[in-house]
Amino acid sequence: VQLQASGGGLAQAGGSLRLSCAASGRTLSRYSVGWFRQGVGKEREFVAAFKWNDASTHYADSVKGRFTISRDNAKNTVYLQMNGLKTEDTAVYFCAADQRLITSSLRIWRQYDYWGQGTQVTVSS
Repeated sequence: VQLQASGGGLAQAGGSLRLSCAASGRTLSRYSVGWFRQGVGKEREFVAAFKWNDASTHYADSVKGRFTISRDNAKNTVYLQMNGLKTEDTAVYFCAADQRLITSSLRIWRQYDYWGQGTQVTVSS
């Protein structure tokens, strides 16, 4: 499966952006999809994930209540709606997919087999 992330850009603190992760080659409906981010000089960190087999959603504590991950099977796309943006959300955001992850592995970026290119999100104060 090939992934294409888009939707990044510049937003003010308190604003919103919606990231998209569009898949081609295979249907995303049987893949768990995660969003990760990496700030300058920082390690890649988990943001959110959608587990395909039970449709459960999982979030990092830092984004819980502000970000929402969702999937549109008809468009073969997973979204990350980001509200209440903070300057610390500034990073390159990546989407990733894998078919075999168990719940405990969703937050570990090394467990994902397929990656899209990153999309830059910059939040200004």
